[in-house]
Amino acid sequence: MEASNENDAVFRDALQGLHNGDFSRLETLFDDEAGRGRARIVDWYEEGRFRTEEKALAEALTCACFLGRTSVATYLLTHGLDPSGGAGTGLNAFHWAVNRGQLETVRLLIQWKAPLEPRSMYGGNVLDTAVWSAINEPRPNHLQIIEEL
Repeated sequence: MEASNENDAVFRDALQGLHNGDFSRLETLFDDEAGRGRARIVDWYEEGRFRTEEKALAEALTCACFLGRTSVATYLLTHGLDPSGGAGTGLNAFHWAVNRGQLETVRLLIQWKAPLEPRSMYGGNVLDTAVWSAINEPRPNHLQIIEEL
């Protein structure tokens, strides 16, 4: 019973983090646990914990894209999530993937036909975000991402 209560508390904390855009803090929830091959976020989805938490689930996709957890993003997309994800931070899943230089995640979103046109809170679309990021917050994959967009 104690382990269940602890898992509930961790889930509630994760919901708060997803709503607040605390994506870096949530990173361990998107990692494979103990070599099991799946993340805790996936376990929670399969347990039905996100059934009434649609906004948090959309933010979970955005968080996976921010972190470059392509396997988690793939899982969520194959289970019906909109490839744009949530935009509670002012940037959606695609904006964050390009900003953070997550090339494989960007390729996944292109494959799933995530729209390039949505504007972030800064007024830029996905390509604008990629160019701005390459200039102001450069990461190794930015040029390749811009070419693929």
